[in-house]
Amino acid sequence: MSGQKVRKAVFPVAGLGTRFLPATKAMPKEMLTLVDKPLIQYAVEEARAAGIEEFIFVTSKGKDPLEDHFDMHSDLYRTLEARGKTAELEALKKTEIPSGKLFFTRQREPLGLGHAVWCARSALGNEPFAVLLPDVVVLSKTPCLEQMVDAYKTVGGNMLAVEDVPREDTNKYGILDVASENGKLAVVKGLVEKPKPEAAPSTLSIIGRYILQPEILQLLDNNVQKNARGAGGEIQLTDALVGLLGKQPFHGFRFEGKTYDCGDKVGFIEANVAFALSRPDLQADVLKKLKKLV
Repeated sequence: MSGQKVRKAVFPVAGLGTRFLPATKAMPKEMLTLVDKPLIQYAVEEARAAGIEEFIFVTSKGKDPLEDHFDMHSDLYRTLEARGKTAELEALKKTEIPSGKLFFTRQREPLGLGHAVWCARSALGNEPFAVLLPDVVVLSKTPCLEQMVDAYKTVGGNMLAVEDVPREDTNKYGILDVASENGKLAVVKGLVEKPKPEAAPSTLSIIGRYILQPEILQLLDNNVQKNARGAGGEIQLTDALVGLLGKQPFHGFRFEGKTYDCGDKVGFIEANVAFALSRPDLQADVLKKLKKLV
């Protein structure tokens, strides 16, 4: 059951980044630098590795730097070429998304992840798509979404990247109710958004990577039209996903890799250290500095 190819990805980037003020007063939080690249570039590169061809950003006021970052910068090109900075020029080219492949739509109010995905509906059409949350970065040999797409080719349907979390933290995540497991795949029979630890059906949490079928858009539209708010008073994606259970294949996918929550200051610092240590060009020097500090 291969299903239709996943060609499009949604990047919900409308958040204000209040936890990182004042750094995010005039700069989108997705442009915060993880080692030497902005967070949003990690998400885009992960999507590219998985075969994504079209990139849909759900933005809000003040997000123009995101658009500029993935545009062509002719003046900078010429300067780098004139100075013979080949490596820098190649790094610059990797930031570009071709014309006609990058789309922006506005989320006018902060009404939740489900609402953000709904805002992208016109650009998605009637085909499966991925959703990537740039706040969550995954350090892995094979990019997380690429792992998911490979598994999707076999089982089709809807797929959520998942990992176990401490039970006391289930109220921070969407949690799976699992019918059965087979290796990396867990058949999903239920979903609960941010349940209290004592009520959580498992500790298997959704981490911010999704492959979804287009039918989810109609369910989201119904919830938006009815103003059906879920946890936190928002239009939750998890609530709409429940409507697909039992109607389409639905799996949680245990990916290989380590996640870092870059929407949190401590998580962001941890990610910078981990990603720097994973780089052969930085590892030795970073280790020396860390030994001096610790």
